[in-house]
Amino acid sequence: MIEHKPYVFDEFFASGFEERVSPFLTEKSREWGKNISLRSALSSAIFLFLAFVLSFFNTPLSFLCLSIVYFLAGTPALINTIKDFKSLEINIDVLMTLAAFLAVLIGNAMEGALLLVLFELSGAMESTVTYKARGALHKLHELSPTMGWIVDEDGSMYQMSIKEIPVNAKLLVKAGEIVPLDGKIIEGRSSFNLVHLTGESAPVVKDVEDDVPAGARNLESAITLLVTRTSSDSTLSRIIQLITQAQEAKPKLQRWLDRFGKVYASSVIGLTFLFAFTLPWIFSINYLGDEGSIYRALAFMIAASPCALIIATPTAYLSAISSCARKGILLKGGITLDALASCKTIAFDKTGTLTTGELSLTKVESLQNKPLSEDEEKKILSIAASLERHIVHPIATAIVTYAQKNHIPLIEIIDFKSQPGFGLQGQYDGSLAAIGLPEFISSLLPHEQQQTFSEELSSVQRDGQVLACLLFEGNVYLFRFTDSIREKAKELISILESKTNITSVMLTGDHANTANSVAKLLGIEKVYADLRPEDKLNLVAKLSQESGLAMVGDGINDAPALARATIGISLGKIGSATAIDASDVVLLNDDLHLIHWLLNKAHKTIKIVKENLSLALSVIFLATTPALLGLVPLWLAVVLHEGGTVLVGLNSLRLLKK
Repeated sequence: MIEHKPYVFDEFFASGFEERVSPFLTEKSREWGKNISLRSALSSAIFLFLAFVLSFFNTPLSFLCLSIVYFLAGTPALINTIKDFKSLEINIDVLMTLAAFLAVLIGNAMEGALLLVLFELSGAMESTVTYKARGALHKLHELSPTMGWIVDEDGSMYQMSIKEIPVNAKLLVKAGEIVPLDGKIIEGRSSFNLVHLTGESAPVVKDVEDDVPAGARNLESAITLLVTRTSSDSTLSRIIQLITQAQEAKPKLQRWLDRFGKVYASSVIGLTFLFAFTLPWIFSINYLGDEGSIYRALAFMIAASPCALIIATPTAYLSAISSCARKGILLKGGITLDALASCKTIAFDKTGTLTTGELSLTKVESLQNKPLSEDEEKKILSIAASLERHIVHPIATAIVTYAQKNHIPLIEIIDFKSQPGFGLQGQYDGSLAAIGLPEFISSLLPHEQQQTFSEELSSVQRDGQVLACLLFEGNVYLFRFTDSIREKAKELISILESKTNITSVMLTGDHANTANSVAKLLGIEKVYADLRPEDKLNLVAKLSQESGLAMVGDGINDAPALARATIGISLGKIGSATAIDASDVVLLNDDLHLIHWLLNKAHKTIKIVKENLSLALSVIFLATTPALLGLVPLWLAVVLHEGGTVLVGLNSLRLLKK
């Protein structure tokens, strides 16, 4: 039990001191601690209703119920106000508490109680909204195990805190358990659910030598991992840190409203006292009573309080960030959504982003342009795959994969030789069989044929494709390869061009022919090729200044451009750690199609923030002046104020929809 305590504390601090995980409470008490502010507010509302009903025929009992209301709803507010006064901080809480207790002093205890109850309810609603908006972070904290099973050298097992487990330790993960640390499988095979890490719900099969991230759920059978990262550096910890940073990184408007709120609250309190003393001179009214200046000033104070205005932006951005996290998109702050909505151009790196970086065989042909029969093509492919089957190389992988997909049988090659970096050769059916670079094949030809071979090869249209040559029975055959287009890349470009005002461009260091051939397949018109890293950086800087640029990349060489762009978007699965750190958005599942969804979410967030601000300002402008004129009673000012706050919170929750 002692080993568990520190991690209960960790969860308590990470949750924002929520009662449900407090280490100071027993299990039974924690159940009572769930949603305690909402329970208190609802209880206060019941007692307020009883006080109102009893006021018509049993005044003492009504007073008792009203006292309970002030105890339940007023005590927490009063304690927080005293703390704020001690730190010389004037904010919305001070404003509301002051208004409620001043209402008691002028004989309007029922209205003051109504304000406290509605303020407590609205605060509980705001907490609920914030909790829902931070849902992805809470789920990730729940995913994070605190203990792991260590497998010792003699085969014995014992539990250890994950914070104490070192790299290279052997870790047993049973079926149904959450993987506590990043590791590589050294024993066993199973499928894993990575939905909380990547947004992809389909199970992923992992075998020996495969990496498994912390936070994955083991679905089928027990496996043994070799730990590759400590707790603080695990995939799950990094994702939690990124989400936390995103939720704490406030947009410019929100930062301004936070500063504005303190100045505004002080101004409203000052104006309230000013109106309380000056209204009798202007309207010839009394200081006390339901039509008095103090009553009107209090109604003004409540109507002018900017609660809805202050929560208009944080609840919207938190909801959007949480929705993105559940989709497998990590944002480094609400400010990212603002910047993304301003982008008019989106630039893609080619290799590894628009393409997979893996070659695929597209065509086999005779160098002399002689048509190949089906049997001849199968024979050539069989020889090529048999030569390449034991080699780890992109061209070899492409040929072997193609042969497997088309059920082409392998044959026995004798006298096999390999020249790294050049090619492979061997004997089949008494003839030389060789595959590799053109220079390698040329060296194997008789001297009188080498010139002819060079001329024939120079006349071949490459179209940006990778070429390999195979020599067999004195004939040369060409293998054409292209970089595989990433799934949904073409669909994304089509959607961006047709449904948004965003222009797509390609930035790559590859040769212009290769870049243009890929761009043509994808439908990208603007291509910048043969770019060195500094060229790419300068171009990104220029495009960012001109129209706002979102840059999508994956490699270390993309990191400077990702950092310099208005918004950098990196791929989480294949992207380098440097690129991920330099970017503002991480696509955990490498799903490019989500970029269009993210752009829509950014624009919708801005729209809802504007709606929230309009609603909050409307309540303030429409209620403050009538309150001073005596047209809005205190209870109506309370209802308008708290109602506006609740509506703003509920409107923000619309962004939680996927």
